[in-house]
This record gives sequence, structure tokens and C-alpha cells, in this order.
Amino acid sequence: MTLTLPIWRSILFVPVLNDKFLRGAPKRRADCIQLDLEDAIPPDQKDAARQKVAEAADTLVENGCDVIVRINRSFRLAVPDIEASVRASVSALTLPKVPNAAHVQSLAEIVEEVERERDIEIGHTRFVVMIETAEALEQMVEIAEASHRVVGLIVGAEDLAVSMGMDPTHQALLVPNVRAVAAARAAGCLPLGFVGSVAGYSDLDEYRTLIREARSLGFEGAFAIHPDQVDILNEEFSPSEADIDHATRLVAAFETALAQGRGAVSFGGKMIDLPVVERAKSVLAARDRISELAHAPRGLAR
Repeated sequence: MTLTLPIWRSILFVPVLNDKFLRGAPKRRADCIQLDLEDAIPPDQKDAARQKVAEAADTLVENGCDVIVRINRSFRLAVPDIEASVRASVSALTLPKVPNAAHVQSLAEIVEEVERERDIEIGHTRFVVMIETAEALEQMVEIAEASHRVVGLIVGAEDLAVSMGMDPTHQALLVPNVRAVAAARAAGCLPLGFVGSVAGYSDLDEYRTLIREARSLGFEGAFAIHPDQVDILNEEFSPSEADIDHATRLVAAFETALAQGRGAVSFGGKMIDLPVVERAKSVLAARDRISELAHAPRGLAR
């Protein structure tokens, strides 16, 4: 099954047991809503949260949202999480603290069994894998390539810092995140995240600076823990009008030169080559996909 990568510039955490937040989620303009069964849910409320997933996901999809669910790490908790979450209205499961490729493959086998039982297209339920340990950091490519279900990869800053015995500073997190972009690109999935902790949201100017840097590093989207972060993510992970104008003129200049049989192409006082043109074309492709987002079916593989 060939999967198209979704446009998930903004993935907003929404507590599955908070009815007020669930009702307001479709108005937040996030590309994707993540329901959490892991850290946001105390141990004595796990069952109640699982029972809420189906209704919450179905309602969100009816209101135009893509929905993913973050499950728990241990198999003892992950299996009932999967049974509660695999359904047509859930596009993907976020897998926390993934240790290795075998873990992803084991969960993929369980998910396939549930899809068969429920007559859901095999492969419908995709995975976002979280790199949060030193062990996983050294196996990112293998993890990203472990299953065709893997659609995104993200570094969990706080847990990785604990595993590495380091502070979650920009300097400490830069290399793991750049390596994550490389691993995601090598595997053909979405590089998600930014160089910093998801916990920081009070200074929105600083947050915008981090997201702008993330885009320059190759990331295509990130998690948001507060609604105020959503617009920043959508704006910064989209091509600007200046980007689009520059790319349009550059591609036109290149195509004109080719039509005239010229091998060397000058644009803006600089010589341009094929990699530069390909980057410009990718900007225009992103513009086109984002412009179609509002009219595309939501909540299902796109």
C-alpha cells in the first residue's frame, strides 16, 4: 500500500477527557488533533480515556479534523489502547519512547489484526514514532523504515534529555534533531518537531523563532500543546508570499532558458542549477497542497 504524506504542519494535543477542549478543538485551525492516552492521563483514568476515544475521534472528523492518538509505551497498556483507537476516524497512532524497529513491527502486527477484525483497509492506521531514548537515537533510520505505516518521526526533547543525562538546551538538542530530519528523509516520512522543548509556550515570539529555524532545518510540522501555537505553526511551515514569488520567477527563468537551448541560467545575479530549481518547485508544490487542504477529505489517509 502506497501512502501519501499528509499536510500536518500543526498537531494540537487535546485532552480526551476534557469535553470543553474537545468541543473547541475544530475551531483551532490545527491540521491535526492528537488525543492523548499517555502522559496526560493518570493511571486510574486510562480505561475511561480509552472509552472516550471513539466518540471523540468520530466527532472531530465530522467537524473537519484529522485525528491521531498517542498510545502508551508498554505492551500491557498499548494493546488496549490500540483496540480502543483503531477505527476509520483515527488516521494514525503516535508511538512514544520507541526503542527499536522490532517494537514498531510488533505493534504493526497487532494493528493489522485489529484492522482485519473491523474490516478497515489494511495499512489505514499509520504511525508517528517518537525518539526519546539514547538507544533509539542510534537506530532512527531503522525505526523510520520499520513499517510502511510510519508517516512521521519526532524527537521527544524532555525524555531524550533524561536518557542522555543532558539538559534539554538548544545546543544539546540540535544534533539529535538534525539527525532526525535525515532519518525521516531517508525513510520517506515526515520530519516533525523543532529544536527545543514542547513545554515552552508562554513566549510566543521565541516559539516563532524556533519554528522558523525548524523549517530552515527541514522540518515540516510539529506538536503544539497550546492553541496559541497553532497559527504560528501553520504560518511558519507554509511558504510565504515572498517564497512563492521567488520560486515562481526562478522556475519560469529556468524553463525559458531550457526552451531557448541555454545550458547556463542566471537569476537574480546568480547562476542557478538543478538542485536550486528543485527546491523552488518543492515550494510551489507545498503551496498547492496547502491550498487544497481546506477542500480535501479529512480524517482519512490523503
